[in-house]
Amino acid sequence: MIKAVVFDVGRTLMEYIDMPNTWLDYYGPALHHVREVLNLPISDEELEKSIEIYRSYSPQIKPREKDFTPEEIFSDVTKDWNCDFNLSDVIREFFAHMNLKPYIYPDSVPILKKLREDGYIVCTLTDVATGMPDELHKSYFAELLPYFDMYVSSITCGYRKSSPKGLEIIAEHYNLLPDEMVMIGDEPKDILTAKRFDCPSILIDRAGEKPDFGQEYSVSNLNEFYKILREELK
Repeated sequence: MIKAVVFDVGRTLMEYIDMPNTWLDYYGPALHHVREVLNLPISDEELEKSIEIYRSYSPQIKPREKDFTPEEIFSDVTKDWNCDFNLSDVIREFFAHMNLKPYIYPDSVPILKKLREDGYIVCTLTDVATGMPDELHKSYFAELLPYFDMYVSSITCGYRKSSPKGLEIIAEHYNLLPDEMVMIGDEPKDILTAKRFDCPSILIDRAGEKPDFGQEYSVSNLNEFYKILREELK
């Protein structure tokens, strides 16, 4: 019997409007913006080195499960900047330049509300973008937070998916077995996370691409997910 539903966030419950295909596209322009706005005397060569350091933390370039705090990442990125600056200013301006515009999917709040009313434990397990402060990450989907009984991110648990650590934390907190939980997400790592934890996995395929990542179920929206949960995963 399923007692807890664990959601990925990005492209499961919300997305960023007009976002490039990869976060990597943001790094160079954002660091150039930091230099300009904070008026830092950093050479082009030093800045290019910083960009390469930042890129080295990207899971797209170097897959990893262990996550790092923004302070750890930006301390490394700025280690050769021989000038005075405030690290928190660098982090703030870096992400301000991205100008991310969130869009909450129309089915997200109604389904989250239904699940809570039905008595399910509703949680999230989300990977935070490289170097992004967790509080900033949460601010992009603040209207969803009241519907989560537990919020777990790669920053709070210290591990990125496909590590099952986040699911283990949720299970331990609520004294649940793997077969009492279900995870829904849009990427291969979401499905692999569920498989490594041995709980049912559901792929949400909003684009209709019909990929096979080994998921138990596939849905195109959260209403379909709710139907499967109520009719097949009792």
